[in-house]
Amino acid sequence: MKKINLFLILFISLSLFAQQGEGGMWMPNTIKQVEADMQQMGCLISAEDIWNNETPSIKDAVVQLGNGCTAEVMSDKGLIFTNHHCGYDAIQKLSTMEHNYLEDGFWAKSFDEELPAEGLTVTFIDDMIDVTDKVLYGVTDQMTAQERQSTIDKNIAQIKKQIPQDKFHNIKIKPFFKGNQYYMIKRITFYDIRLVGTPPASLGKFGGDTDNWMWPRHTIDFSIFRIYANDQNEPADYSPDNKPYKPKKYFKINLDDLHEDDFTMVVGFPGRTTEYLTSYAVAQKQDLRNPAHVAVREISLGIMDKKMAKDPAMKLKLASKHAGLANYWKFFIGESRGLKKFHAVEAKQQYEKEFMKRVNSNPQWKTQYADILPQLKELYKQLEPYAVAQDYTSEIFGRNIDLPNIVGIVNQLYSTAQTQGGDAYFNFVTPKGKKIKDLYKDYINNHILKDYDKETDQEIFAALIDFYRNNVDEKYISPELQKALTDKTPEQLAAYLYNNSILADKQSLEKLFSADNFKIFADALSKDPAYQLLTAQQKWTDEKLSKPVNEINVKINKLMSKYMKAQMEVFNERPFYPDANFTMRVAYGKVKGYEPRDAVFYKPFSHMYGILEKYKPGDLEFDLPQDFIQLAKTKDYGKYAAQDGTLVIDFLSTNHITGGNSGSPVINARGEHIGLAFDGVWEGLMEDVYFRPEVSRSITVKDNAVLFIIDKYAHCNHIMNELTIVSHKNQKPVQKAKKKKKRKKFLGIF
Repeated sequence: MKKINLFLILFISLSLFAQQGEGGMWMPNTIKQVEADMQQMGCLISAEDIWNNETPSIKDAVVQLGNGCTAEVMSDKGLIFTNHHCGYDAIQKLSTMEHNYLEDGFWAKSFDEELPAEGLTVTFIDDMIDVTDKVLYGVTDQMTAQERQSTIDKNIAQIKKQIPQDKFHNIKIKPFFKGNQYYMIKRITFYDIRLVGTPPASLGKFGGDTDNWMWPRHTIDFSIFRIYANDQNEPADYSPDNKPYKPKKYFKINLDDLHEDDFTMVVGFPGRTTEYLTSYAVAQKQDLRNPAHVAVREISLGIMDKKMAKDPAMKLKLASKHAGLANYWKFFIGESRGLKKFHAVEAKQQYEKEFMKRVNSNPQWKTQYADILPQLKELYKQLEPYAVAQDYTSEIFGRNIDLPNIVGIVNQLYSTAQTQGGDAYFNFVTPKGKKIKDLYKDYINNHILKDYDKETDQEIFAALIDFYRNNVDEKYISPELQKALTDKTPEQLAAYLYNNSILADKQSLEKLFSADNFKIFADALSKDPAYQLLTAQQKWTDEKLSKPVNEINVKINKLMSKYMKAQMEVFNERPFYPDANFTMRVAYGKVKGYEPRDAVFYKPFSHMYGILEKYKPGDLEFDLPQDFIQLAKTKDYGKYAAQDGTLVIDFLSTNHITGGNSGSPVINARGEHIGLAFDGVWEGLMEDVYFRPEVSRSITVKDNAVLFIIDKYAHCNHIMNELTIVSHKNQKPVQKAKKKKKRKKFLGIF
């Protein structure tokens, strides 16, 4: 036992020291601070090549796709590449049973055949400007959290007033380093986006949920869209008169062989990381909160799996929702396993011990920072009784069941209209010619009803309401819901609501929104059983659960801001990067395999022959199109083959990515496009909380496989003709910077 403890202590102590390039999501406009380290790892381009406001740079070829993915510009005609799963929602909306583009794929043979992807947007970043002084003007340490936030909100509103904005040009002011720094991000959004090509889901989603987050992976995860603009090359709403966008910058493609330790870079829009959490927060996430999310989603996914397996039409209808729930169901499982395996809580405790040692040795720091961690420990102790109930509530009433979401959106319209003049607000016509009520209706249609199946939702409702009453303290269940579950079984309650609520039926919901005055709308809701029951439950949990949780979190957030500032002072020998927040970031690393467990090593490349090895005829996840099988068996890979004659499908690298990075360009040392990042590995899923360089890996579909599909499988010569392909096979290798015996190290676990 003593030997084990000594080994654990040694392991944790060593884990506190990480090399600068191992992990990190660096802001592109401040990438200069790690430029030397990048070049030492083999990068041949400069920081100015990545971010430059004077001349076109890489940041001008990387875009945010919708609100949750990344894409990149690949031609001078506005062609963009992204992942298949990033285009999944748009492809599903364009699909019918007669033209099932998800199932069969789609390839436009000309500009005229490209399909408008209604609701899909592409956003370029024009500039990022530090506005910390303006945002924090008047903010003092003596303010309460509410006073501080109120002052910040007023300052941000004032800044925005001074900047002209419209639908296409807008700004976001985002906090970094837990609110210690603020940047104003100038953005340009394009709304006319069209589907150009997509492989069938059997290729773009090959392996399904089984292979999700796993290696080896053989998914050819890409789809192709195009940005359209008006005659002045500016953003415009969809019009058949719009022209392909002419970009400032687009990527060249390199198909040369990759080798272990080759430099790689990812530029994209990662969504959320929490790498500066305390040990108390990590323990709660690992042991309580992640298992809560998993338990709820397992029930929903089990019901959907049965429905989708029986009916192809249901498979299409539920595909997008199922994929979204399944993705993070598996993620939560993997994250907790990784945190435990690598003793993240113990490592954080060791880091906090070193932090307190340094703080206590400095009188000024001791006065300012000695009480931060004890206070945070007490607050997380206060939060613990609420945490699981909060997660069950958000999952059940916010993500897994559609009816409560519909009720919530309808209630927003009702509540706002009630306080804003009733009928005047309800029938207010926006500058675009639409009534406010129709905007709410469109949102429900586009974001919920597209995946909605009444019978499936009813079954999930019954199962999850039963789970809720059996796993949540009854003090969080409203009197109305308790009475309903006393009078009826969960199945009977679900049947009653779904058979009698106008909000559970598409046609009656449409009729509700056709009301020509607010009184008719309000009267209908006053008699609706689902609206009355679910809004009562929402009000109850807002008061009994959300309110105390929010009060505790406000205090935690204020202290975390102070803790972040303290860490940057106390550990001033290391550079810090802010947590991801859907702003553009750069992550650099290298091609590398890993050892997932004892006596097993994963090579960093998967190949075409691996797809055929996994092929299972008729299987929902591992079936393949017959024409693809024949093509793969010929091994006629042409210029896409590696020097050994194989075709590389996916590869691994040490780049730190997370949700939002999907579709990000993966770039080689020369800044050339080599693939699309689409996933992480099971053993490294804790990296958003605790990055471990030995197992944290991103998975990328290599451009060789992507172009093989476009060229050899889809025969899209017009797309191939748009792309610029370069090679350095016959050139003398560029001498990489000589490695020093010791690279600069810093203290940190992030």
